[in-house]
Amino acid sequence: MTLGDAHHAITTLVARYAELVDSGAFPAVGDLFADATFRAVVGSEVHTRRGADEVREQFETMVQTFDGIPSTKHVTTNTIVEVGDDGVSATARSYFTVLQVRPDFPLQVVIAGRYHDTFACVDGTWRFTDRLVYSDLVGDLSRHLRGRPLI
Repeated sequence: MTLGDAHHAITTLVARYAELVDSGAFPAVGDLFADATFRAVVGSEVHTRRGADEVREQFETMVQTFDGIPSTKHVTTNTIVEVGDDGVSATARSYFTVLQVRPDFPLQVVIAGRYHDTFACVDGTWRFTDRLVYSDLVGDLSRHLRGRPLI
């Protein structure tokens, strides 16, 4: 696999996460982290989920849906991918912005932050090994997340 192929596969994986979350496909989101951790910085604490079931359960518990979808659009930008010298490990850093609109809630940014990701290429397929989420700017999450958010 060339460096360009690796970069494309990793940026596609990062984008796939956003697509799955916005479509409410939480089991598939969990599958992205089947062999990975999903961590979120909340204040001075880091909350960790491991594997497909814990990640799926976190999203199903935390994210509000309306007819099965969250009414959000995750926009991921400024993605910087660095493939390791071994060709089978990589890191990526990117920004995320989450927009939301509902009939009683005008279109707005509800949260923005950063992803710090690590990946491994296993049998020619790139996979997450860890995602660390930093929520830098937090707006009105009242229609996006339930209870005290862990992101």
